Amino acid sequence: MNQSKSNKLWKNKDLSESRLLKGKALLSRDNRKSFILHLFSWVFLIIVVVLIAVVITYFMGQVRINVGSSMEVTMKDQDKVLINTLKYKIGAPKRGEVIAFKPNGNKNSYSYIRRVIGLPGETIQIKEGIIYINGKVLLEQWDLPPMNFSGIAEEEITLDKDEVFVLGDNRNNSEDSRYAYIDNIKLDDIEGKVWYVISPKERFGFVKTISSTWK
Repeated sequence: MNQSKSNKLWKNKDLSESRLLKGKALLSRDNRKSFILHLFSWVFLIIVVVLIAVVITYFMGQVRINVGSSMEVTMKDQDKVLINTLKYKIGAPKRGEVIAFKPNGNKNSYSYIRRVIGLPGETIQIKEGIIYINGKVLLEQWDLPPMNFSGIAEEEITLDKDEVFVLGDNRNNSEDSRYAYIDNIKLDDIEGKVWYVISPKERFGFVKTISSTWK
């Protein structure tokens, strides 16, 4: 009788140990699955972050260098800026924005940086230092010295539907749309909106869009 009870106890013990081992095996498999899923989730997250960083850098982080004094005091010669290359793929330039472009589509030229004054389809004229858009006086909301050069804009210019008229912020020492060799800027020649100065550190910050009113 005692032997029978002893055998039952051993069988129960063996059964318990077998169940325990099976439980540990199942737990081990679950842990491996959990680890693999966790690893894949981290890899996926890293890939997504890298792709987002690449897209942001491509569309928002391309660097251009301002050449010359045409944009003083907003930026100076050799200032490094970031351009937004996506903005004008989904929308049109706005008056007062600063853009980077290749003059006359010359891919071998350095990028020019200027401010948009006239928009597609508008007429523009500069008389005695005053800018006229569609016959109305454009009043820019910042202090600028009187403009003493009208260039080809002395006579009224009508912009095509795919053109903008640009001026440098240093109005009396700027190569811009007043000169025939630069002329109006085709939308296809615009590289993007200049939105941030990254160097030097004393001019580090956002590039402002200048608002305007009419008289």
